[in-house]
Amino acid sequence: MKRSFFLVALTLAFIAVNAQAQKFPGLDPSPTDKVFYPGNVPLSDLRGGDYVPAKVKLVYSRPQLKGRDMMGKIANGKMWRMGANEANEITFYQDVTIGGKKVSAGTYSLFAIPSADKWTFVLHSKLNTWGNFALKNSTEVARVDGPVSKSDDSIEALSMMFKEVDGGLHLMVGWQNTIAEMPIMM
Repeated sequence: MKRSFFLVALTLAFIAVNAQAQKFPGLDPSPTDKVFYPGNVPLSDLRGGDYVPAKVKLVYSRPQLKGRDMMGKIANGKMWRMGANEANEITFYQDVTIGGKKVSAGTYSLFAIPSADKWTFVLHSKLNTWGNFALKNSTEVARVDGPVSKSDDSIEALSMMFKEVDGGLHLMVGWQNTIAEMPIMM
């Protein structure tokens, strides 16, 4: 009886230790980042100034070059998720115009079709997708062409930011030696 009790107690202790030793998945080599417009939205409350409401938020993954020629591989006229892992998601907190089409406030997945002289940016209503594999034309919301320029410096990690322009802003996408701009009218 003592032996049976001891075995049961030992088994329960083993189960308890294993339950507490939960293993978390490894870190993703392409960390997720967020960019806001205006850029100081997340910190405006903390700095003691006036709260600045967000107009746009973009969530994306930042792959690294690590010595690879990535722009040569993706600038092929095919749709690209502009990063790694899940497709980017852009949230507009007010209605905007993209490519002459009114886009309602909300969250959309964002893709690009890169080429040497322009990038075509494409918004889709399908969210939580890995890439463009499951997209259908019926989920496309809007598309717009944007100019491409060369960077004087190599950009190691895919980087995005918003730049204010007359009548709206441009999403600036930089990687390797390429900078592409997505016009957004507000």
